[in-house]
Amino acid sequence: MKTSHPTSPHLSRRHLLLGAASLPMATALPFAARAEAPMMGAGMAPYRRFKLGAFEVTTLLAGTRTVPDPHTIFGLNATDEEFAAASEANFIPPEAAQFFFTPTLVNTGSELILFDTGLAPDGIVAALAAAGYTPDQVDRVVITHMHGDHIGGIYAEAPVFANAAYSTGSVEMDYWDMSGNDGFEAKIRPLQDQFDLLEEGSEVASGITAMEAFGHTPGHMAFHLESEGKRLILGADFANHYVYSLAHPDWEVLYDVDKPTAAQTRRKLLDMMAADRVPFIGYHMPFPALGYVRAQDSVFEYVPASYQTMIES
Repeated sequence: MKTSHPTSPHLSRRHLLLGAASLPMATALPFAARAEAPMMGAGMAPYRRFKLGAFEVTTLLAGTRTVPDPHTIFGLNATDEEFAAASEANFIPPEAAQFFFTPTLVNTGSELILFDTGLAPDGIVAALAAAGYTPDQVDRVVITHMHGDHIGGIYAEAPVFANAAYSTGSVEMDYWDMSGNDGFEAKIRPLQDQFDLLEEGSEVASGITAMEAFGHTPGHMAFHLESEGKRLILGADFANHYVYSLAHPDWEVLYDVDKPTAAQTRRKLLDMMAADRVPFIGYHMPFPALGYVRAQDSVFEYVPASYQTMIES
């Protein structure tokens, strides 16, 4: 019968580990040394694409910027203390807000439709390119309203979307046509005769219907999408901030032309989306700008989308 010898070469795993632990640290240094990786800076993908029934929906980040002193924009009828408390409760600073500018692209299978165009041509063209599209592929451009951050990318000495038809609300067109606004004159006037004008219930394409959402501007429009039983609201600027507009829908917003009507519109749409559990895309919501609304007593909470559309697709 053989017996093991203390100097047997058959070492246990425990012996090997103990032996490795006893080696000088210097032996590990060649393996730990690495070339220093460069700092890349903050960033995010400029698009998010998902399925809505038979539609393909892509949100496009055409720009983002930090804006100081948001209380001069949101909650004009709230005290500094109320504004600071709302900010602190939601882990955001009261002294600055991040603005997002998010046009939306809808591929119906027969048409590629772009809702709003961002601040400038370079922003929307870059976002389209990141998502795999070129401006000449866009069949129709729909303008929800004519503030500069929605019409800025539509025209630059020539139409940016050379093959597109155009749509906007009739009330909105009438209002800006008489305004003498420089942005309208530069961006919309050269294309004005090419616009189809929409009313409540007008159909942009099969499954895409215009909704009056007046107040932010006199003719501001939202859009209801439905395909294969799946629904989505393109809300544009009916609500401009995920906290200040939802948790405080009656707070006045600097850029709302008709502030009482804008507050009524906010409540109406938020009530509907909360009751029907319909998701929405908000032009200025945190990118990728897709979320849900939860009713909380007489106010609302924004619930960012996570993986819902991945499962539904």
